[in-house]
Amino acid sequence: MSVITLTKANFKTVIESNHFVIIDFWAEWCEPCLSFSPTFQQAAKQNPDIVFGMLNSDTDADIAAFFNIAQIPCVLALKDQVVIDGVVGVMPADTFNQSIQQWRDFDNTEINRHFAEKTLAENN
Repeated sequence: MSVITLTKANFKTVIESNHFVIIDFWAEWCEPCLSFSPTFQQAAKQNPDIVFGMLNSDTDADIAAFFNIAQIPCVLALKDQVVIDGVVGVMPADTFNQSIQQWRDFDNTEINRHFAEKTLAENN
């Protein structure tokens, strides 16, 4: 799968309509971001069941601020709209692939149950 360019226009839809999303926060002036980009792109090709998106933290600074992104590159993993992990800095491909596997294996059943119960309680 190719990497999606995330912006204000599509961010909410992408996050809400996909079970597992990995986001790379980056900027054009950031040399480490540019050096990590090929690793991110390759991981997207190797994991077609996961949605990979890149968000330019300069052009969409409000989204980066919402997630408290203070340093880039920063990769966030979200499952069912919940941030399950984040990594700041450039990762070699093998480290990134290990992180992806850990995120894939992360069981967020209890988190989902909690939010379902909270929503049910609020609606009653």
